[in-house]
Amino acid sequence: MDICREDFTINVNDAHALTLFSKGFENIFKKNFTDRFTDVVILCIGTDRSTGDCLGPLVGHKLKLIRYRRVFVYGTLDDPVHAKNLCEVLEGIQKSHSNPFIIAVDACLGKPERIGYITMGTGPLRPGAGVKKPLPEIGHIHIVGVVNMSGFMEYLILQNTRLNLVMRMADTISSGIHFSIWKYISEQGVMQNNSDIDIRTKGYMYD
Repeated sequence: MDICREDFTINVNDAHALTLFSKGFENIFKKNFTDRFTDVVILCIGTDRSTGDCLGPLVGHKLKLIRYRRVFVYGTLDDPVHAKNLCEVLEGIQKSHSNPFIIAVDACLGKPERIGYITMGTGPLRPGAGVKKPLPEIGHIHIVGVVNMSGFMEYLILQNTRLNLVMRMADTISSGIHFSIWKYISEQGVMQNNSDIDIRTKGYMYD
């Protein structure tokens, strides 16, 4: 659960939300992903035990079957990445990838009028900040969705967040990331190679 820092933002209720998200993500990704990075790691943070905090695992679940070499997904409904195992997963990522480019995805709390907005930008997010948990900053770029209002009784607020809103955000984020990475790979002339699939979550490989 992150505290929102706005860079580029879209409203998930906008009729063109997916198009706007895809364009924004593509611009930020191309600006930051350079030749010095080896792999793309999509780190989806959250837990399926809380409706408001399951945005990350839902995005990871929808992205885990991406069939591209050098693209890895951590954090799904089956194997969520949350406060208790985050440091362990980060250690595993650093051991498995020599210089990964990390895209961090998380839910956040915000002002009532910002509920339903997705923000993204350059730099790390601060998981746990919204519920006062000290966790390491993560990501070369960040994506956060405002799932409910902040200010008081955060844990109760998270439990009473509408799943419909979180699902629509997860659909927009996962589809936008998938399309943008496909477009980038196509433009770079990198061929899809099913023999090199290596989609991982908490150290597990998906075939």
